[in-house]
Amino acid sequence: MPKSVKPISESDKLSDHLRDSSLTSEINKPDFRELDLGSPVSPLRSQPRGVTTTTSSSSSSSSGSLTGRVKHAPVIGRSNSLRSQSGSSSGNNNLRPRSDSATSSSSHSQPLISSSSATSPAPTSPANVLPTGNICPSGKIQITGMTQTRSRSDVLGSGTGTYGHGSIMRGGGGTSISPAKPTTTGGGGSPPVIVGSSSRSSTVVAGDTPLWKKAVLGSDSEEVKRLGNEMYRKGLFNEALKLYDRAIALSPTNAAYRSNRAAALTGLARIGEAVMECEEAVRSDPNYGRAHHRLALLLIRLGQVNSARKHLCFLGRPSDPMELQKLEAVEKHLIKCVDARRVSDWKTVLTEVDAAIVSGADFSPQLFMCKVEAFLKLHRLDDAQSKLLEVPKVEPFPVSCSQTRFSGMACEAYTYFVKAQIEMALGRFENAVMAAEKASQIDPRCNEVAMLHNTVTLVARARARGNDLYKSERYTEASSAYAEGLRLDPCNAILYCNRAACWFKLGMWERSIEDCNQALRYQPSYTKPLLRRAASNSKMERWGAAVSDYEALIRELPHDKEVAESLFHAQVALKKSRGEEVLNMEFGGEVEEVYSREQFKSAMNLPGVSVIHFSTASDHQCKQISPFVDSLCTRYPSIHFLKVDIDKCPSIGNAENVRVVPTVKIYKNGSRVKEIVCPSKEVLEYSVRHYSG
Repeated sequence: MPKSVKPISESDKLSDHLRDSSLTSEINKPDFRELDLGSPVSPLRSQPRGVTTTTSSSSSSSSGSLTGRVKHAPVIGRSNSLRSQSGSSSGNNNLRPRSDSATSSSSHSQPLISSSSATSPAPTSPANVLPTGNICPSGKIQITGMTQTRSRSDVLGSGTGTYGHGSIMRGGGGTSISPAKPTTTGGGGSPPVIVGSSSRSSTVVAGDTPLWKKAVLGSDSEEVKRLGNEMYRKGLFNEALKLYDRAIALSPTNAAYRSNRAAALTGLARIGEAVMECEEAVRSDPNYGRAHHRLALLLIRLGQVNSARKHLCFLGRPSDPMELQKLEAVEKHLIKCVDARRVSDWKTVLTEVDAAIVSGADFSPQLFMCKVEAFLKLHRLDDAQSKLLEVPKVEPFPVSCSQTRFSGMACEAYTYFVKAQIEMALGRFENAVMAAEKASQIDPRCNEVAMLHNTVTLVARARARGNDLYKSERYTEASSAYAEGLRLDPCNAILYCNRAACWFKLGMWERSIEDCNQALRYQPSYTKPLLRRAASNSKMERWGAAVSDYEALIRELPHDKEVAESLFHAQVALKKSRGEEVLNMEFGGEVEEVYSREQFKSAMNLPGVSVIHFSTASDHQCKQISPFVDSLCTRYPSIHFLKVDIDKCPSIGNAENVRVVPTVKIYKNGSRVKEIVCPSKEVLEYSVRHYSG
């Protein structure tokens, strides 16, 4: 360091000391470390003392992110402004984030937070100066590496004091800056937003009109792409997509732009389009590693392991060993899944599908459809329907993926193959035929697809013929038509139920019950066979079984008056069959409100069971329990339900000693058998059901 001939002041010593430190750091640079400006006015979080980071951005970088180059604290002089020293371009290249540019030939360094506009010339003076204004009221400046770091971190914020470009805010709740870039894994996380930047810079400024809208009309493809990267880092994938579209329009053959566009599409869960965009990038530049890598990750998510391996190892070795491990795990579970499906081991299929999804194939339509098929084969139709809603939408399905095989058939054909099966199980035979035809068009040479197409067509035809015969009251012939359909599809609950209706019309109650049992075996939540079985049991005077079926129906259809009335008559018949006295029992179905003591006494002495609900209109618990009492009245029509408002009829409340509402009292043949104060729904229904038997 050159020596001065004039007397050296304390501040000159300090400046010389720091300048020496900076020169020493050029000789022995540390590896990548976090940023630390270290002073009380630092616009970033405090990091290890004595270190600052400069930025480097390639003109064609996809991310415009920070490099890992490190400098020591800025040199402080006598002037009133502060700059961070610009770093050399000879950093540790292995630590630098990759750029999404196919033809990057130059790079330049810029400060992380510039105090000048993008068009201002770089300062030629080597002097490093402090910001204007007294930002340290005490007049003392804390220098990183010489004094103790404050416990409170200083961060960028939206405070009112502005020094240079960016406001300073105390506290630890601010925002740090991370070197984010368009991801290769399709993550949708949003990097932090830098606020308080100069309105003259090309960065999008909080509170100002977004510059990306103007950039869409620009003619500089690199600048448009750079702004697209900023939008991506902030999680604004739609805006980033528009900017990448503009960059591609300006430079259609640039593989980096298409790779970045694929990243934005992935963030929007448009995986099919992202795959096709990566494929276009690879066609534009077959040696572009980032596009191959991104495409491999997308294909792993789609369960396309063979294609993914080709792109992950396009240089002869895996570009990412961790992703190769993920690929191998997905492949292992896929093989086990296909093997289990081949032998109809559907429980193992469910286990292996879940394992493959967890391993990384989380956007694979064929895996999700395989789970739907497994539930269907296990006669868990409700689960199959719910899982069908979770199948990822990959539209348009990439041509390169549609012809890859899953369990012996084209992947896209398999999706329609399973849809045809579930549509047929639900009785939507026309939809099933269309889905089977679509699968056959996609993969006409697959025997399994061809067999399903033939089966679905014949079953739909048999069912349609049976329906026509049933409408013509030719029940015997209709039952034969349904039997033909069942020969082809022996687990179809709809056909069993339809044939049960034919047996019912022919007075063959036992055979009707048998077919209803089969329908409920394959589809337990199907209400039609339950209703037909209840009716058949009633015809055969099996009142206990009929009441049980009607009670199950009324739980599924609580507001169905016909079911409620059928239940009532079955309950009355059951009581008579047991020799119980049945007097003045009429089907009502509504809660009767009591207005006088005489009306109350008359209702209380009715034969059978009476449930009396004491309430007030203003009580919150009463408002909650009243609709439930109404539903119980419909579901247990043989029981008398009454309601007493003790505000309107206080004499009844006093006579019955009701002090708390809601209170429910149950009477049987004029005698009180149960009293429940503030009952829960479960306790109330249990008590009603207990005394109704």
